[in-house]
Amino acid sequence: MEFLNIQAGPFAFRARLELDAAPETCARFLELLPFKNKVIHSRWSGEAVWVPLGDFDVGLGFENHTVHPSRGDILLYPGGFSETEILFAYGSSSFASKMGDLAGNHFLSVVEGNENLMEFGQLVLWQGAQDIVFSAG
Repeated sequence: MEFLNIQAGPFAFRARLELDAAPETCARFLELLPFKNKVIHSRWSGEAVWVPLGDFDVGLGFENHTVHPSRGDILLYPGGFSETEILFAYGSSSFASKMGDLAGNHFLSVVEGNENLMEFGQLVLWQGAQDIVFSAG
């Protein structure tokens, strides 16, 4: 499997799994499919939304990790300094928490629906939490 479908609020996205750069993160996330949760706006990371996962242990270390995701990059932070979370950058972003900068595993890149990223982020910012579902694509 190379792609996942993402239904985020009323928006549909298609994302490429970064299998070469983050194989362990991709494999672990595929085990969780379909992954359903709520996405809320980030507090410290700029134009990004996130799925807080608390103390959920994904059993991963760092791979292909970055503090500066590009628009459409999706990161999985495996926990440590802050809680486990998924960060979905819809614009300019610098991944951080109240503890400071964080580096998350870049494991998905949006390849379809990019034209709706900003509108999606603004929806979450102004209207609050939205459902998000990652499924096999």
